[in-house]
Amino acid sequence: MTHIAVERNRRKQMNEYLSVLRTLMPDSYIQRGDQASIIGGAIKLCLKSLSRGCTFLYSTNASSSDNSGAIGEHVGGVQSGIADIEVTMVESHANLKIRSKKRPKQLLKMVTGLHSMRLTILHLNVTTTGETVLYSLSVKVEDDCKLGSVDDISAAVYQMLDRIQQEAS
Repeated sequence: MTHIAVERNRRKQMNEYLSVLRTLMPDSYIQRGDQASIIGGAIKLCLKSLSRGCTFLYSTNASSSDNSGAIGEHVGGVQSGIADIEVTMVESHANLKIRSKKRPKQLLKMVTGLHSMRLTILHLNVTTTGETVLYSLSVKVEDDCKLGSVDDISAAVYQMLDRIQQEAS
């Protein structure tokens, strides 16, 4: 393969990756459609998500969690014996942080439950420490989803986790 063909394939692959990355991010993180803006927005989104995830995972009470949202961002959550749930929402994209005790087949049941709520999972990260698991999810709220606010999503996820816990008992 010639150098020109190799470069052409590399540029094509980079453009495909950038296109996928752009679709995974809320529009508010991308100033323009150029490569630098997409990568810069992705870095900001990842750093913000990691920061919130660390704070959420290691927090010991409700007063220590960060509930100050950015402009256009709505924050809500639930803390209980079943799970601690934090939901942030920008336009039709929501980020969910769910900290709970590990249970058999919990992730599979959560993915199925979120799908039935018309929340499309764009990204999922699982972090475990001992018997505790933190699920960080980026979801798209579909147009036909009946959950319109962070409180609606938090309540629905809590009910889903309550059912999963009852089934495991």
